[in-house]
Amino acid sequence: MNFITDKQTLDDLNIFGKRGKQSIYSIFNRTCSRGGAEQLEQMFRYPLSDTDAINRRAGIIKYFQQRRQSFPFRSDQFDAIEQYLSNTDERSQLAHESNTLERKFKTLIGSDTEYQLLAKGVSSLVEVSHTLRKLSGELVKEAGAAGYQPDLQVMLEILESEAWQSVFDRKPGSKLSFDDNALLDRLFRYQHLDKVRTLLHHLYTLDVYIAVAAVATEKGYVFPEAISRELHSIHLENVYHPQLEKPIGNNLSVTPGSNVLFLTGANMAGKSTFMKSLGIALFLAHMGFPVAASRMQFSVRDGMFTTINLSDNLNMGYSHFYAEVLRVKKVAEQLHANRNIFVIVDELFRGTNVKDAYEATVAITGAFARKTNCMFVVSTHIMEAGDTLKPNHANINFMYLPTKMDQQKPVYTYKLERGITEDRHGMVIINNEGIIDILKQGLNN
Repeated sequence: MNFITDKQTLDDLNIFGKRGKQSIYSIFNRTCSRGGAEQLEQMFRYPLSDTDAINRRAGIIKYFQQRRQSFPFRSDQFDAIEQYLSNTDERSQLAHESNTLERKFKTLIGSDTEYQLLAKGVSSLVEVSHTLRKLSGELVKEAGAAGYQPDLQVMLEILESEAWQSVFDRKPGSKLSFDDNALLDRLFRYQHLDKVRTLLHHLYTLDVYIAVAAVATEKGYVFPEAISRELHSIHLENVYHPQLEKPIGNNLSVTPGSNVLFLTGANMAGKSTFMKSLGIALFLAHMGFPVAASRMQFSVRDGMFTTINLSDNLNMGYSHFYAEVLRVKKVAEQLHANRNIFVIVDELFRGTNVKDAYEATVAITGAFARKTNCMFVVSTHIMEAGDTLKPNHANINFMYLPTKMDQQKPVYTYKLERGITEDRHGMVIINNEGIIDILKQGLNN
């Protein structure tokens, strides 16, 4: 089963971003082939929810990182192969009878484009096969490649098959005759197309592994460890947002005894950024990818749902408050289905009046606290809700991001502290910007 999430969560965490803007996907997209980029996107769209599968993928990427492996293929080889394989017209199959004087003349003057594309695709597959056999022969002998062995065995079974012997009878880079191309074309496009596609799939996946390994080295990311689902815990050290130039890391532990994080802090103190950092780390961890932290250990979840940048839906006639209600309802339905999920909610019910927001925050957070198999992060500006919850729920972890005043200027540490803050500096920021004075001057003119 795949890790469950939705578009709201992907948008909140900027997983794919908007056109022209950097995203979490773009951080890792260092693939050399188009197929690799597509495979990477599929991994982002379908994170894993199996502990062994997550640890296996993380182990493979870490192995290639330690090996300092580069991708030993060229992107133009795969472009030629994909263009060649896309020609499914059986009339284009090369045959001995096609080698006429007319075709030889066209080849001589460079006008036989179809044959040239076929020949380029065939020669690229020959080159790729030779390079892959050499690399596979090296990797299969290394103990560190244990997690990658199933992939290697699939590829080696194809490369060592009797059918592929005719491929290795031809030297890579050498000019192939018409008869050579005809024989290999029949092999690649008609007799064993499924095997060619299987090889390409594994090569594109290898492209992803090597690209992600390079990013981990360059960025200094660490590989998380997936642990038993039954522990229902997450341990993070120095987790930070991967898109910040000068990030400040935070530590956090979530267990069944503290499965709800109740987060307070003034405007601009860093609550939203911290929650996004946490959500991104958990999302990448379920992909088996490295994360922006110095250590991470986590129990695998069935899914994650965030509500950080929720907007109203004018097309549906929804106000912001009703959009919030529907969002919480969706989370409640997932909890009712007994799924082990991770939930992040930034400022519960900000779209309604303070009294209703207070009562709803207390009621919903209290209900979350009873689901000890799940994990929740709830931020709010309504500090009084925390005072009401504190004596009734021992498993709520109260933390805040402080604001320190330097004369009349707020200074933000972005470091979590225990407790509930009393910081309210909205009017200080408004006064510092001189908004009231600007309005008064406008009235006097």
